[in-house]
Amino acid sequence: MPHTQRQQVGSRGQCSSSCPRLLILVLLSFTAQPCQTAIHIPSNFKRPPMIITQPESVTVFSVEDLVMSCEASGNPQPIFHWTKDGKKFDPSSDPDLRVTEDPGSFAFYMHSSTMEPLKQYQGKYVCYASNDLGTAVSNEAILNIDAPPSQQKERKVNVKSEEGSSIVLKCNPPQSSMEPIIHWMDWRLHHIQLSKRVMVGKDGNLYFAHLTSKDSRDDYTCNVQYLATRTILAKEPITLTVNPSNALLRNRRPHMMRPTGLRSEYHALRGQTIELECIVQGLPTPEVSWVRKDGELSESRTVKTMFDRRLRFSNISESDSGEYQCISENSQGKTVHTYTLTVEAAPYWTKEPLSQLYAPGETVRLDCQADGIPNPTISWTINGIPISETDKDPRRTLTASGSLILNDVDFGDTAIYQCRASNKYGTILTNTNVYVIELPPQILTEDGNTYTFTEGQKALLECETFGSPKPKVIWEKGSMSSLLADPRVNPLTDGGLEITNVTKNDEGFYTCAILNTNLSVTAELEVFNRTVILSPPQNLKVQPETTAIFTCLAFVDSNLSPPLIQWRKNDKKLFESHSDEKYTFEGQDLIIANVEADDEGVYTCQVITKLDMAEASGTLTLCDRPDPPVLLQISDSKRRAVTLSWTPGDDHNAPVQEYVVEYEDQGSKERGWEELKRVRGDEVRASLPLWPYISYRFRVIAINDVGKSDPSKSSEIHNTLAEAPDKNPEDVRSESMDPDTLVITWEQMDKRDFNGPKFKYRVMWRRVVGSGPDWHMNYTTTPPFIVNSISNFSAFEIKVQAVNEKGEGPEADPVIGYSGEDVPLEAPMNVGVVLMNSTTIKVTWGAVDRETVRGHLLGYKIYLTRLGPRGHHRGRRAQELESILITETGPNEEKKVISDLRPYSHYTLVVSVYNKKGEGPPSEMLSFKTEEGVPGPPMSLTLDSPSETEMTLHWMPPSQPNGILIGYLLQYQQVTESDDSPMQVETIDDPTVTHLTLKGLDRHSHYRFYLRGRTAAGDGELIMRKGATTLDGAPPSNISLSMGENSVNFSWVARKRHRNVPFQIHYLNKNDGSKWKKTEKVNSSQSFYQLQGLTPGSEYHLQIIYNNSTHWEKSIQTEGTEVTAVQPSFATQGWFIGLVSAIVLLLLILLILCFIKRSKGGKYSVKDKEEGPMDSEARPMKDETFGEYRSLESDLEEKRTASQPSLCEESKLCSQDNLDFNGSSAITTELNMDESLASQISRPSEVHEGFHALPDNSSFNPTSVSPATNGMPNSVTILD
Repeated sequence: MPHTQRQQVGSRGQCSSSCPRLLILVLLSFTAQPCQTAIHIPSNFKRPPMIITQPESVTVFSVEDLVMSCEASGNPQPIFHWTKDGKKFDPSSDPDLRVTEDPGSFAFYMHSSTMEPLKQYQGKYVCYASNDLGTAVSNEAILNIDAPPSQQKERKVNVKSEEGSSIVLKCNPPQSSMEPIIHWMDWRLHHIQLSKRVMVGKDGNLYFAHLTSKDSRDDYTCNVQYLATRTILAKEPITLTVNPSNALLRNRRPHMMRPTGLRSEYHALRGQTIELECIVQGLPTPEVSWVRKDGELSESRTVKTMFDRRLRFSNISESDSGEYQCISENSQGKTVHTYTLTVEAAPYWTKEPLSQLYAPGETVRLDCQADGIPNPTISWTINGIPISETDKDPRRTLTASGSLILNDVDFGDTAIYQCRASNKYGTILTNTNVYVIELPPQILTEDGNTYTFTEGQKALLECETFGSPKPKVIWEKGSMSSLLADPRVNPLTDGGLEITNVTKNDEGFYTCAILNTNLSVTAELEVFNRTVILSPPQNLKVQPETTAIFTCLAFVDSNLSPPLIQWRKNDKKLFESHSDEKYTFEGQDLIIANVEADDEGVYTCQVITKLDMAEASGTLTLCDRPDPPVLLQISDSKRRAVTLSWTPGDDHNAPVQEYVVEYEDQGSKERGWEELKRVRGDEVRASLPLWPYISYRFRVIAINDVGKSDPSKSSEIHNTLAEAPDKNPEDVRSESMDPDTLVITWEQMDKRDFNGPKFKYRVMWRRVVGSGPDWHMNYTTTPPFIVNSISNFSAFEIKVQAVNEKGEGPEADPVIGYSGEDVPLEAPMNVGVVLMNSTTIKVTWGAVDRETVRGHLLGYKIYLTRLGPRGHHRGRRAQELESILITETGPNEEKKVISDLRPYSHYTLVVSVYNKKGEGPPSEMLSFKTEEGVPGPPMSLTLDSPSETEMTLHWMPPSQPNGILIGYLLQYQQVTESDDSPMQVETIDDPTVTHLTLKGLDRHSHYRFYLRGRTAAGDGELIMRKGATTLDGAPPSNISLSMGENSVNFSWVARKRHRNVPFQIHYLNKNDGSKWKKTEKVNSSQSFYQLQGLTPGSEYHLQIIYNNSTHWEKSIQTEGTEVTAVQPSFATQGWFIGLVSAIVLLLLILLILCFIKRSKGGKYSVKDKEEGPMDSEARPMKDETFGEYRSLESDLEEKRTASQPSLCEESKLCSQDNLDFNGSSAITTELNMDESLASQISRPSEVHEGFHALPDNSSFNPTSVSPATNGMPNSVTILD
């Protein structure tokens, strides 16, 4: 049985990561894990022995192979002795063995050169290393003796079999303790090609699922390789003859070849590698799949090999026990084989005792626990001697769980204790040192160490102590007494302190002290930001021969030196290319040039600092257009359908999204290839609809994300039979343009719809009335078809039918068509106009006789021409002729409401009827005038503030007064957050006024100003401006200076809304004793001024003078060292500045006088209170009757001189809450029939609320104008 052994030592727990030290300590450790198995003892103390090189099990094939060695350490040097099969064995006394013994090592090997003595040394060997402190025991090493495999004499084998049958070629490798490796080869030493049909079994045999004629050969050679002896044995070649079958090969369902039967059982040990094998025969070759009946297959520990015929388990565990099935199937059926896999385990440790130092009187507990299947038994030995064979000691106790307890230990208990765990699969052993000693405490870690980590790491602060009994350590951080209350903080048994997931808050100084002593050390913890990859490499799909760029952007703590960016491909380090420039590193980018298939893989970016590392990966996949499909096949042919199938080409790592099936009509190759159908990318067949009488050839194109494939090779030709047409032409209609002709036309049918030879159209027609049931008939091959010598605009039934050699298409449905139209003969009669308001009219007319239309009546056209504003001279009106407005109506309309006319304008109107051929004659011209309307907005509105509480508004009159302007309405209000400040109103009755000054405004507020023009029809559209008054200004005080050699730059921030203030800068050179100088006037709104002509390296005193007083002053020093005389410029002379100041002052006085004079001359009356604007359409006529005619001049004169009351004073329509009222109401209008007369509007004293429109039967009858014989209106007719 195999044995394993380990020696666990430590200092009452796991040591820290800094176990190796160049101090007075000696590290006693087992070679496998030195850091976790050490007792630290000063060098002048004795140390127990420790096996550091175990003897190894070996199979001996020759005398040179017999070597058994053992190495151990300790102070004093250990002495070695051996046992063989549990009995003492002294290699030194055997004359056939040679011994090599050095300090710390012992080895023996074969001295004889013959094989005969070897068999006596077969057995199990154990090495013991002893000194004054105890005996360490090695694991068992098994020595086996075996003869090397040899070539056996064989006869040549000839095998014959039928084509399609299965067969097994035997290998029969020689028996040996070694696992052979089998190679089936030919006489050229080329491997036999293996496949799903031909494969090698685990027994070395060559299995054929079925034979083909190509399998015949005479050199099937099995080569057996043994790695341990470096031997290859070639078996005798086998001749296989496959007789061809004269009959059709019969397919066979799958059948198991190895293993046979329905079930098999396998046993394995935990950690081993095992393979389940499933070799099947059948025709065609079966496909094999693996399933686990009681769960899922482990993806990490299982892999399928040998063309899925083997299922390999690596590092198998107990959880892999269960039932597995191999399912093999072909077109003839399937077979299932079930494998019962049982996994057991040799002993393995779950808890091992630790080697430690103890003080006299302590209690020692050595916990030893192991697991395995079956459960192992635990036993103890002391210095290699079973406890049962030692003197009984009441201080020793064995627990049921396998622990050994030593109470009240003394120096005599120092020894090496061995714990063994055994079951039927083997034994494991571990050595544990118990060293009873007294030593004073000491701290071995240096004081003042600094530990640096990044956030999220595990911080380890060292405090290594020594002493027996083990010193007790406490940790503190500043004044924090609850350091261990944090669950992230963990004190280690070796005295260190562990902080998991360290953060910035953990930074600071920590103190480690030994309890009840004055021994302590201090450690500083620094925590840096961890390295983070902000922009990881992305997964790339690129085309061949292009460039791929991976980008890796990372954040690194500023306290750390620049990181190393290391790129890896499939975990292998990349280096920058210099010869072929394949890989180029540019900062955070990896550039891969001329990408090829070998460049595919996983690329990892590693950002490495001295403290941590961050990494991220992206894949590079080579993709390209797909290869075209191949092997196009036509099947399932029907009358008008066929199935096309194909085999997909390589998609080049970009899945095919869809296939496009195209066809070519061999009889119309000029049309080229046309698309017939598209199918999804996961389909490999398509049912294609076909047309009759077409010779088809098909091809397929594959499409993926990169692009389209080349077209596949075309299929064989497929012809469809001719049939009668199954459809008629569409959109049959008449397009007769000329009188006396009937033009019948239709949409030309696609040639694919002809369905057969000798295709033509059958055209049929007859009159709707008076011609009887008989149809006129004719044939043509193309549209249109023209019938001549018939009357104008007559109705016909027409139809067109498709015909070919095989028959007629379906019965065609007749449609109504007409012969050619002619222009209408008559104009509409009884044309009238009803004025709805100042911008809307209603036009009426009488319907025309349909017979006179001579075609389809499409409707009526109304032509409106604006001649200009009302009351203007005839010649001027002609100069202002505007564009004509054309309005079209439907064929059944006899009235039309037309809106958006210009108020206060002169219009003419005519009406005509039209059909497809054109328009008929116009009606007699009708003239009318629209009433006054409200004006449009003023053309402009500007704001000017003469003082902090005054605002002057300037405006220009409206560009469209839409009547006679009688004044303006000004409204304004303060701008507040709630927007609820009261509205102030100023009424201006003089239309010539274009400015107004408002006084008493709040200097701290902004205002909105609304201005409207006014006519007799009401208040017009508004124009709005927002503004505030200008505040009194002052010279700047927050001045920034920038000195040069000969100049000083003054800069300041000009205050908004403040008036410009002129000031002067006075300056004095303190170095040359000159007098004060001053600049020209500077404006406070400039924000910048440069004072020039200064002396370099001189001290100056600067002042800002405003109103003869000093507003600001400061001393400065110009740059430079040389002093040069600066000639004063012309602009800085005193007389020049005084002259300019006088001129500016004179101009300012003249402007003020002009402004005062203009303000006094523009007086007007202002209403104390105006309740609101009035809409232009809310003007009912006085007494509901027409007023008298008055001349325009007298009307204007009256409006200029008469004192008229405000509309709002006499009407309930106006109120303070209704300033923006925009309702409409019908008005009664008197229409002037003479250019020298103007209408007068009378206003009623009261209008009812909600009066917005007149019903048709209202007594407020709108006027209508009828045409007179001379073309001008001369009477008024009241229309209902």
